[in-house]
Amino acid sequence: MKISTFVVLLAVMLVKVANAEDAYPSKPVRIIAASPATSGDLLTRQLALKLSEIWRQPVIVENRAGAGGVLAAEFASKATPDGYTLHLGQLASFGAAPSLIKRLSYDPQRSFQPITRYAAVPLLIISHPSIPATTLKELIAFAKNPASRLSYASGGAGTSGHLTLELLKKSAGINLLHVPYRGVGAATTAVISGEVQLAVIPVPVAITQVKAGKVKAYAITSRKRFSSAPDIPTASQAGLPAFESTTWFAMFAPALTPQPIIKRLNKDMVEVISAPEMTKWLTAQGAEPTPGTPAELASFLADEISKWASVIKTAGITAN
Repeated sequence: MKISTFVVLLAVMLVKVANAEDAYPSKPVRIIAASPATSGDLLTRQLALKLSEIWRQPVIVENRAGAGGVLAAEFASKATPDGYTLHLGQLASFGAAPSLIKRLSYDPQRSFQPITRYAAVPLLIISHPSIPATTLKELIAFAKNPASRLSYASGGAGTSGHLTLELLKKSAGINLLHVPYRGVGAATTAVISGEVQLAVIPVPVAITQVKAGKVKAYAITSRKRFSSAPDIPTASQAGLPAFESTTWFAMFAPALTPQPIIKRLNKDMVEVISAPEMTKWLTAQGAEPTPGTPAELASFLADEISKWASVIKTAGITAN
């Protein structure tokens, strides 16, 4: 092939790629989300609203409830890879499910293409006021006393609260009894009543009870302090170096979605998530914006799968 012919063909290919990106989207886009009336559903709908304004196309949120987002992920993984079906993945269905569910019908790393991280909801380590410890170091020391016999509540097996406290047990070398409840609300009530002594609860839920003096707060589980609770240290600052755990959300597309479309999706989503208005809205919901590149999301997901696989194996956690 002559060089001039090759140059022409290359130019034609580049034009086609550019046109594919510029033309997208030319019809409504749907985002498959997990259960309605959850934090993930709320975050999805806000992002969908902002994207519809940019694209001048309807962005429809379709809920597929059940199994902590696993059913939604299963459905989305089988969608046509044309950029018109997207999925909001989360810790439970992407980070933990591969180790919790033996016959998972999708592979978070192979069945999907990463677009961008979206948001993370920090968690708060809390206890009943009767616990004498006032810092995380003191709490760990108290828990190491065999006479303490501490128990902790979670919103169910495999939830972020359950996984995070098992990570705390592993990191701090302490023993705690797990008592699963049906949902975060019930777990919080159990700590307030003294039915159990500890829990790890999303900041928006826990901070109200902390301010009311109904529970004690020890540490935020995110990498940095949360703006709505600046006086509470991170777990790393409080004595557990590198400790981090959040309920996170990220956007994915089915595998084989064309790269020009992935590029456009990343560009537009990062722009929306990074906007001051969105940052303000996310903070009000108890979340932190975490936009980035597809490569950064892929690396983050690999780390999460590895981290939680170790925790799940050590704790012997199984799905409900």
